[in-house]
Amino acid sequence: MTGTARGRDVTRLLADFGHDVPTLGAEPTPPKEARLFRHQPRRGARAAGRGWAAASAPVTAYRMTSDQAPVFWPFIAGPGLPPTGAQMGIDMLSGSAFHADPVGWVLRDDIPVTNANVVCMGKPGTGKSATTKAFCLRMTDFGYRILILGDPKDEYERLCRFCGVTPFALGPGMPARINPLGLGPLAHGWADLSAEAARSRSAVAFTRWLTLVRALVGSQRIGSERVPFGPSEETVVKTALEDLTGYGTGNTTLTETTIPKLWHYLDAPTDRLIQQCRYSSRQHFLDQTRLLRDALGQLVSGALAGLFDDLTNIDVDWRAPIQSLSLSRLNPLGDEAVGTALVCLNSWGRGMREIADPGDLRVVVRDEVWKAMRLGVEAVKSLDEDLRLSRGVAGRGGDIQWLNAHKPSDMLTVGDQGSQAANIARDLMHLADVKILHGQKQGVARELDDMLGLGDQAREVMTGWAMQRKGRALWLVGERPYKVETRLHPLEEHLTWTNEALEGAI
Repeated sequence: MTGTARGRDVTRLLADFGHDVPTLGAEPTPPKEARLFRHQPRRGARAAGRGWAAASAPVTAYRMTSDQAPVFWPFIAGPGLPPTGAQMGIDMLSGSAFHADPVGWVLRDDIPVTNANVVCMGKPGTGKSATTKAFCLRMTDFGYRILILGDPKDEYERLCRFCGVTPFALGPGMPARINPLGLGPLAHGWADLSAEAARSRSAVAFTRWLTLVRALVGSQRIGSERVPFGPSEETVVKTALEDLTGYGTGNTTLTETTIPKLWHYLDAPTDRLIQQCRYSSRQHFLDQTRLLRDALGQLVSGALAGLFDDLTNIDVDWRAPIQSLSLSRLNPLGDEAVGTALVCLNSWGRGMREIADPGDLRVVVRDEVWKAMRLGVEAVKSLDEDLRLSRGVAGRGGDIQWLNAHKPSDMLTVGDQGSQAANIARDLMHLADVKILHGQKQGVARELDDMLGLGDQAREVMTGWAMQRKGRALWLVGERPYKVETRLHPLEEHLTWTNEALEGAI
């Protein structure tokens, strides 16, 4: 073999002499594996039309846990809520139905909710009232009853009459009376209680009464200042209430008292009252309690005279699906009068729920709460106490405290920035683990962001998407956000419509 010429191999040589050597067939080439992703150089494939770049892309990789990821992508659909409670509408992030069950959420360890309180906020006309009424109506299918502690605009009258219930109307010239110092269910079976049980019940009742009187007295003004209610005033009021009810003298049956009786008793104190309150003389007592007595007298003879100064004379059917106390007739008297009435009703309503039977489930709606909160720091403390005690009531019965407001500044106008009242009002938002945030203007959305740390995307939901149609809202269940659109049946639309005043003006 010379040069590049190739000679015959052994197989060809043997074949020339008639000897065929068996050969193995060539192995088939396996096909290339189909892959969805293929490795590419950082600068791209070096070929025409393949995106090659002269410099590598400045890409940074991050590693994080599933708990940290929502900080960067908060509106990626996370774990859904269980399908229990009222079906409110559509969860727009997952496309599934959205159910609301505040008490059920508290009972589950996998949902970050520790109380069943709800704060519902929204610009007027964004569907706040409709969401509230739809929730109340749908929760009746699960054994809940509804209690409206003050309806300043008769918004719930249509819903009451649909359920076959006539609201109780409070106002000048109306026969209904509510005693905010009523004993309520605590008076039942008092004579049969042990000494320890009697002390426990009395502590509950006197704490509620003191909170009420503190709020009512603190709502009165001396010029630009509120009437003070300090430890001395508290001692006087508590001692007087113990004397008037008979608890201070060890009576086996307590006597229900009223605000006028308390006022008259302080105006004509007994020697025992003066001595127990450690005043040196009757004149000393009268001089030191003048502001307290004048504030109580104003409640008896002022704008609300005749509404809360006698024994309760309405027979409330607590087994009915809904009960409502109408305050619309107080509107001509001003916001302060309505706010004072709301404080009295809140105290009375808490008294009616202090002993709740197991399984007695109720949605307690507090509308226009800003009118009560503007009465001062003591009124704010009263509402704060209601929310803090809601979990205890839920342990025996199952109360859902539902507060309606327009914007966070409604709660922050009770005092100067940084004041005790403003700080307590701000904390009210954090006492509700469920927040329903309907459409808002940019400024209000920024207030909510500053208060709750929502972020830019949440603000865009409130100022954009939620403003485009009634019923749209950002639901915060604990720290989990849900983008929900409430859907109403045509009958519910009729029951929840609140534009009668606008229709009459057209």
